[in-house]
Amino acid sequence: MALRLLTTRDMTVAVLRRKLLMRGYEAATVESAVERLLRERYLDDRRYGERFVEAALTSGRYRGYRLRQELTRRGISRELTAELLNTVDDPADETALARQVVARRYGGFDPVRADERERRRIAGFLQRRGFGMATIRSVLQHNGEEGSHDG
Repeated sequence: MALRLLTTRDMTVAVLRRKLLMRGYEAATVESAVERLLRERYLDDRRYGERFVEAALTSGRYRGYRLRQELTRRGISRELTAELLNTVDDPADETALARQVVARRYGGFDPVRADERERRRIAGFLQRRGFGMATIRSVLQHNGEEGSHDG
């Protein structure tokens, strides 16, 4: 049963344990299955975490604290989460990604012409995805041109 669950999608050790226990399997049976799947490398929290982080950053779905929360919610340990997120903090990339995410979601958004309500909506949208306030300010203060600078 555990292997069948993994064939539909990758998951962490914690998620697989929870699913098997919820389906009524005994704890000893679940542990035995998990150990075997770990040994045979069908289960790998690091691999799952790396793929999840890459997908989240590429899509702009999660960033910063929100990405950390999602990894924890999915059963990735604090140590592994810290390790996975240690290499992803590039402010220039974050600002460019935030602009791409806004352009994809709010195609006609122009920070120069936007009213306060629209700017708050964009800020909340980016905040819920984990972008930092400095990045959000940068997106809202610039006209979206990649070559613009402020000194």
